[in-house]
Amino acid sequence: DTFEIMLFRSFVGVVIVIAAASVFGTWHQVNRQQFSLHFARNIMHFIGQNLWFYAVTVIPLAQVFALEFTSPIWVILLSPFLLGERITLIRAIAALMGFIGVLIVTRPDMAGINTGVMMAASSAIFFAFTIIFTKRLTRTQSITCILFYLTVLQLIFGFLSAGYDGDIALPDAETLPWLILIGVAGLLAHFCITNALAIAPATVVVPIDFVR
Repeated sequence: DTFEIMLFRSFVGVVIVIAAASVFGTWHQVNRQQFSLHFARNIMHFIGQNLWFYAVTVIPLAQVFALEFTSPIWVILLSPFLLGERITLIRAIAALMGFIGVLIVTRPDMAGINTGVMMAASSAIFFAFTIIFTKRLTRTQSITCILFYLTVLQLIFGFLSAGYDGDIALPDAETLPWLILIGVAGLLAHFCITNALAIAPATVVVPIDFVR
């Protein structure tokens, strides 16, 4: 199920982060100074990810992506209040044009509003808060620290959620490579977006997400 996917994906991430921190000697950068913000960020991310995975199983992928790409709009709208960033006309136009482009390419059929559509739309809001909290963390926390808490907390959340019924299905030889690939790709994506947010305003970074 989706919780098990998140569990094994996060386990792969933990292994990579621990190995990288050991090789590059960045363990000293991991601290508890902003733990409450790390926790809030990862709660938002965990909920958003599971809503997204659920939506993928019940509605067409075009609809999922079209709704997911409302996330940059939410970031731009919320950034002035939560990050103190200024919305410029160019940034607003870039976000709007990017979203319109996604709609043109995917041509989603939004005629029926169902549970899957609601889950995908909700995941976009949770992803927006994840980006905003990540931006706040980059002001005081290192990339190693952010990724450490990301993988560890997601692993804990995934374990608790997947194991609530006392049964966690271990991956077989066919699914294991895919789970490893998901874990590696997901961590690399977080590494890139976190570095980008550390360098530039969130309202500049998020519209670039439309290139996906």
